[in-house]
Amino acid sequence: MTDRDLPHVVILGAGFGGLYAARALKKAPVTITVVDRRNFHLFQPLLYQVATAALSPGDIAGPIRGILRRQKNVRAVWMAEVTSVDTERRIVHLADGSLTYDYLVVATGATHAYFGHPEWAELAPGLKTVDDATEIRRRFLLAFEAAERESDPALRRRLLTFVIVGGGPTGVELAGTMAEIAHKALPREFDAIDTASARIILLEGSDRVLPPYPPELSAKARRQLERLGVEVRTNALVTDITRDAVHVGAEVIETGNVFWAAGVAASELGRSLGAPLDRAGRVIVDRDLSVPGHPEVFVIGDLAHVEQDGAPVPGVAPAAIQMGKYVGRTIRREVEGRPREPFHYWDKGSLAVIGRGAAVADLGKIRLSGTLAWLAWLFIHIAYLIGFRNRVIVLIQWAWSYLFYRQGIRLITGSQGMELVRALHGGPGIDCKLGGDQLPASAAPAATWTRPLRAPAPDATAPRADGR
Repeated sequence: MTDRDLPHVVILGAGFGGLYAARALKKAPVTITVVDRRNFHLFQPLLYQVATAALSPGDIAGPIRGILRRQKNVRAVWMAEVTSVDTERRIVHLADGSLTYDYLVVATGATHAYFGHPEWAELAPGLKTVDDATEIRRRFLLAFEAAERESDPALRRRLLTFVIVGGGPTGVELAGTMAEIAHKALPREFDAIDTASARIILLEGSDRVLPPYPPELSAKARRQLERLGVEVRTNALVTDITRDAVHVGAEVIETGNVFWAAGVAASELGRSLGAPLDRAGRVIVDRDLSVPGHPEVFVIGDLAHVEQDGAPVPGVAPAAIQMGKYVGRTIRREVEGRPREPFHYWDKGSLAVIGRGAAVADLGKIRLSGTLAWLAWLFIHIAYLIGFRNRVIVLIQWAWSYLFYRQGIRLITGSQGMELVRALHGGPGIDCKLGGDQLPASAAPAATWTRPLRAPAPDATAPRADGR
């Protein structure tokens, strides 16, 4: 039997679900094509560490071709944009072509949800991709660079105010790590500002952070955040976001640094499957994770809505991994003439890290907080990282940060870096004054500054927040 005679399995998306589905088909008599918009698999649970300069993108990603290079039945890996699926003709339409399939696995995940305010996306970037993470890192670090050159106390306070919208795991992890960097890692690197005075504000619309966790763990997480210097505000619904403020009801928080962690929306590709959708746009699938009426089409990961014990299976990495493994085994069983079995999700628990030695873990009957939960989080994430090289590098980076309070990847990238500093600092079109000496008009650049590069030296008798 040649490859052309074998069933063709097309996997859309090489995240946790898609990658583990491909691996589970390793010994199956099928040919596999993997399609993704990127050429790499991303370990999303550690994406916030790229956003906060603890890790570089290459530490938590690996090329799809390299990961699957030894799997002989992977016929092709395509970097392509999927536009729609014709389930009747079994065709996947791409932006620049098409693919036919015998089995289809849709694992295209989710994106940010701004609850009817798409205009907020530019002002408050979310965290789903490497591009998102590097943009958040750029804005976070540039705020300190702009504040270093700002002598106006009100503008400096706005520059050093960071607002994270959403108190779920992503928001908690971002807030805790940003506070740790500002208050511990940066104070000795800036001369004119006290980085420990930076305000990290976490806004959560419900009555507690980490709403899916047991109330006692949510309370512990809040206390740990507050010990790190995070201002935690619950029952705080954002009503508007502008370029220089966040509106929470009648309150206005002046800031130019807003980061979004409040919600997700399912991939638009799900709508083209002709299947029923839930309120979040996820595809409502059968117990074998197939689309109703199309047993050859499976939907897994964040795009799938499947209920167990009266509640939806959560959109988390362990669930996507289990779904991917299950679908791979199911296709193999069917090709070999064996019947399907229903999917069963095994909830292994949830973990959220807050900062150095601070985390919470809900492991069913076992609930941990503090150092034990942090160690559990560390070793579990190391174990799930793809590739030995990534595991070693991440472990070394974490050890370095833990021992010396240093975040080693504080690189500001992007061609618009200086333009953003100017915008945050007050904008172009004013005279330049450096260290108190006025430049002649002929020497002044088009975009200039009125304020000195360094702020006046603080009163020697006034203690700094970092104790120096």
